[in-house]
Amino acid sequence: MTALSSTSTTSTDSLLRLAMRADAVLSGLAGIALMAAAGPLSGFTGIPKAAEYAVGAGFVVYGIVVFLAAGLQRVRTAGIATMVANLIFTVAAVLVVLDVDLTTAGVVLTLASGVYTLVFADLQYLGVRRIK
Repeated sequence: MTALSSTSTTSTDSLLRLAMRADAVLSGLAGIALMAAAGPLSGFTGIPKAAEYAVGAGFVVYGIVVFLAAGLQRVRTAGIATMVANLIFTVAAVLVVLDVDLTTAGVVLTLASGVYTLVFADLQYLGVRRIK
């Protein structure tokens, strides 16, 4: 009787693709909601209405680009770029809170968006690390 042993050296990119797709869908939906509610939300947060529209549109474009990038055959480089973009947004969110006169709700929502992007950057980092 012979024993069969196999050493699996294949890499998996499923976590990275999942993290990118989830980030893309949630960012796109948040962008649509932000643009739809820009007027009332502007008064609630202290962020100018034009900035709300611009950020919402940026979220939609980001969502589309990241969703398409998650489907690339070699997703590692796109995953790194997405992770870096999320880290940059996290830093930008903190800078906005420090530099812009926001309401308390604006501070909370802006910092929450920074935490969101930091969590997705971490998931994407873990996904990139799993690829061999």
